[in-house]
Amino acid sequence: MPPTIAEMVEKGREKMRRKVPTMKANYDAAKGRAKDNYGDLPFNSRIKSAYNAGIDDAEYSTPDPEKWADNWKAKVS
Repeated sequence: MPPTIAEMVEKGREKMRRKVPTMKANYDAAKGRAKDNYGDLPFNSRIKSAYNAGIDDAEYSTPDPEKWADNWKAKVS
């Protein structure tokens, strides 16, 4: 028998709770790669500088597993 929506919501919520502790570190680690990859694109230096400044200023916001669960359930219901 396939899982119910409630079971899928709980599974997703628990998975997110397990991932939350490492998400900020992964986000911060990806900033350098994002700037390097964008630097390879054919934009001028002014555009690239603005992009890099935006990446440097960006702050990670921790997701809320409860909010995610509510939104996901509403989306699939």
